[in-house]
Amino acid sequence: MRIRKAVLPVAGLGTRFLPATKAQPKEMLPIVDKPLVQYAVEEVAASGIPMVVFVTGRGKQAIENHFDVSVELEQELAGRGKEALRRQLRSISGMLRFAYVRQQTPKGLGDAILTARNLVEDEPFAVLLSDDVIVNEVPCMKQMLEVYERFGSSVVAIQRVPRKSVSSYGIIHGHLVPDRDGGGRVYRIEDMVEKPSPSKAPSNLAVIGRYILTPSIWKALASTVPGAGGEIQLTDGLRQLLAKEPVYGYLFEGKRYDAGDKLGFLQATVEIALQRPDLGKDFRRYLKALQL
Repeated sequence: MRIRKAVLPVAGLGTRFLPATKAQPKEMLPIVDKPLVQYAVEEVAASGIPMVVFVTGRGKQAIENHFDVSVELEQELAGRGKEALRRQLRSISGMLRFAYVRQQTPKGLGDAILTARNLVEDEPFAVLLSDDVIVNEVPCMKQMLEVYERFGSSVVAIQRVPRKSVSSYGIIHGHLVPDRDGGGRVYRIEDMVEKPSPSKAPSNLAVIGRYILTPSIWKALASTVPGAGGEIQLTDGLRQLLAKEPVYGYLFEGKRYDAGDKLGFLQATVEIALQRPDLGKDFRRYLKALQL
């Protein structure tokens, strides 16, 4: 089946960015002049998926407002002769179809995805975590869709990380799938371990915030027992899914920024700004002039 819906869980509290996130969603923090969540939505649109389902929570109204039409603001811009900016804002609201469902209590990523079940229904779907900003000419999700079309099974994005960093990720154990094109990027996953110590990690292939999931995940998540902190972990649901059907890991092409981390957020801001045709030249000159 064609992937028609993408789930974006945005109900987290964003505690790592306090006090900036006390009164605004973390997902609305801007990288240059575009909020984090818009990078994920644009990736969905560029991958040909027509609908986004946001899983929101308390205090997330700014996300809904951002992807809605702002008639008053557009009229003000038009009156000031800023037609290009007005069209840019209108394109945000017209990018995709949007739906919203609320996770009343933050009980983990697995529970957030499960909250979207009635809107997604019994069909395969994508999941994108806006903390992970991935830059590539071919969007990461579009790459994953090609893998899904090849195998017809769940696909998770994976990335090699330093061995000392594996305790911050879900780590896969699997084997490379023979590829006639010699790409060597698809792994058949045999097991997943959540945040293992470096000495016990089965590999250094870490799961990143992009997923394509089959409808079988609903039953797996519904029967997943809450783990540490009383949260339902997606990794635990995927391990249940592995026992019943294949799950593949895809070593995606592109530069990934962990924008859920302060240092990663700053790195994304600097490097994306340098790539901007309207800012890059002057910003690069400024950085070179710094006495570091």
